[in-house]
Amino acid sequence: MNEQTLEQMKQLRLHGMIRAFNTSLSSQSIDYTNDELLAYLMQSEWDDRQNRKIERLTKAARFRYSAVMEAIDYTSERNIDKNQVQRFASCGFIGRKENILITGSTGVGKSYMASAIGHQACSMGSKVMYFNTAKLFTTLKTSKADGSYLKLIGKLEKQDLLILDDFGLKPLDNINRHSFMEIIEDRHGKRSTIIASQLPVEAWHEIIGEKTIADAILDRLVHTAHRIDIKGESMRKKLRNNH
Repeated sequence: MNEQTLEQMKQLRLHGMIRAFNTSLSSQSIDYTNDELLAYLMQSEWDDRQNRKIERLTKAARFRYSAVMEAIDYTSERNIDKNQVQRFASCGFIGRKENILITGSTGVGKSYMASAIGHQACSMGSKVMYFNTAKLFTTLKTSKADGSYLKLIGKLEKQDLLILDDFGLKPLDNINRHSFMEIIEDRHGKRSTIIASQLPVEAWHEIIGEKTIADAILDRLVHTAHRIDIKGESMRKKLRNNH
């Protein structure tokens, strides 16, 4: 009887339930009532599916760092508002379609913070994609050549959260400027974007170039944005000095 039940569970792909059912069979000491056993099996299946969904979303996001909100360093010289950052953990900003702009000099932990918020968003069921901005622009140029541009732009538009890291390391050329405008325009008021940059937001205008387009992009980006400017010395340098 149990073998048949397990076989049916397997065919229905109830992996969490199979594990729980096997556990309940092997631990005879626990005496479940029928409704308790059913609740236990259902909960196990639910948890299993949630975990696999989070795993799938995290893998699809292609984060550069495995980062967690709990590990963000709030020491005073870093000038980070702990309450502000911890509020991001609820991912309410995604529901409200707001952006986050993280700035600070090299190595202060901008990418880590952006990734930590991204991981948190995945764990709450949001679709996230992480990109190094320069690599994304290269990919977009290639996709224009091979005809997959619209598909890629469509994919970017569908993400609940798009993270663009290392923005502004070099000025945008005409093609990148228009691609960037298209991405921001598609997402404006519909989805959230996190941008991490070594440059202060005030310098982005010059990096984007072409005044009219720069105005349009920044108007859409900055208008509903939370801003974090991380101070202090490079975390990487600090780690090297401590070893």
